[in-house]
Amino acid sequence: MTPTRASSNPTNLTLVLAGTGKTGRRVADRLAAHGWPVRIGSRSERPAFDWERPATWAPVLEGVSRAYVSYVPDLAFPGAAEAVTDFADLAVSAGVERLVLLSGRGEESAERAERAVQESGAHWTIVRSSWFMQNFSEDFLLEPIRSGALAFPGGNVAEPFIDLADLADVAVAALTEPGHDKEIYEVTGPRLMTFADAADSIAAVTGRRIEYMPISPEDYAAGAIEDGLGPEFAHALAELFATVLDGRNAHLVDGVYRAIGREPRDFSEFAREAAAAGVWSAS
Repeated sequence: MTPTRASSNPTNLTLVLAGTGKTGRRVADRLAAHGWPVRIGSRSERPAFDWERPATWAPVLEGVSRAYVSYVPDLAFPGAAEAVTDFADLAVSAGVERLVLLSGRGEESAERAERAVQESGAHWTIVRSSWFMQNFSEDFLLEPIRSGALAFPGGNVAEPFIDLADLADVAVAALTEPGHDKEIYEVTGPRLMTFADAADSIAAVTGRRIEYMPISPEDYAAGAIEDGLGPEFAHALAELFATVLDGRNAHLVDGVYRAIGREPRDFSEFAREAAAAGVWSAS
């Protein structure tokens, strides 16, 4: 992938929101590797960016020609669409020419945020993502995998897990190459897997027993609250899982291939690399 510089903004500065998170840091690293100037949007950076503090938005947009927009915690959460609408309007008024929005696959509530970006006046691309493979190795499913007991409200629903290396490549292409304007790339991995399949795949490469235990969304929320998560966030998260894991996403699409001309990586490849890096070793 060879980015083509084409912008009326002489800085070619790209803002990467949630630039220290799972998707953002991969996008930022790829941009920097190609020589694109990058500004990280994060509460820990200077200037700081915080979705809950709109006064922090304008400083990070100064001099920016394009932006990768990732809303934390999720576009399905209350207030997300309104925040993205306000941010997109401010970004365009500040001179941002291109917006690439990370959206959720099968999240009807995220479509309002998508429309806000589409109607902002900027060149736009939407990346609708399936579940991240890296949720098993970097996020809330890591410790359950390490413990050998994955209790999760995924039922027996199949999901086409996406490797974040593929998602980041799609986002960088949309940010830096021509030909991605007004495209919605729905990105999935190459095959459908249940959460039990994922646990078995990880068990096979780690040599450990990992049991998947389907639980109800209510039980998941109760457990999350017991572990210290705020009740409002825990229930919203459980509701999101119940919504998107109802079978609506149990099919494959070709967004990765359409965007970057290659097939997505398989879960087994991800699992081998993560195991080799020792991420699932018992702490």
